[in-house]
Amino acid sequence: MTGKLIAENRRARYDYFLEETFEAGLMLTGTEVKSLRVGRANIAESYASVENGEIVLINSDIPPYGHANRFNHEPRRHRKLLLHKKQIGKLIGAVQREGRTIIPIKLYWNEKGLAKLELALAKGKQNHDKRQATADREWQRDKARLMKDRG
Repeated sequence: MTGKLIAENRRARYDYFLEETFEAGLMLTGTEVKSLRVGRANIAESYASVENGEIVLINSDIPPYGHANRFNHEPRRHRKLLLHKKQIGKLIGAVQREGRTIIPIKLYWNEKGLAKLELALAKGKQNHDKRQATADREWQRDKARLMKDRG
């Protein structure tokens, strides 16, 4: 279970410039943990926001646990993120003053078996930035192919 990846937001690197990363815990219910242990989650469309001086994960999808009955959880509920007070202050300041966005990068199990979420402070990319990143990636791929053929 150590370091096992549950979900990853691969689109984040394409849509945003990722500046600084943070590791946060999640406040989850029992059926959410069981559903994550099965390996079912989606953080591709989610983001983190500031609510009442706390950081909250919004729009993340943890499907209901199949064997739970009436005590099952709401799949897209807001989940509180557990961070240090200095980290929360830094994130709130970056969002309010600099207009940054807090994006979840990956959801995984740590070495103690706890669900952790890697967050990043992000700045949105323009369309021309995305095209440039795609062109650079294709050039690196072509360059590696040429080097392999010639070398």
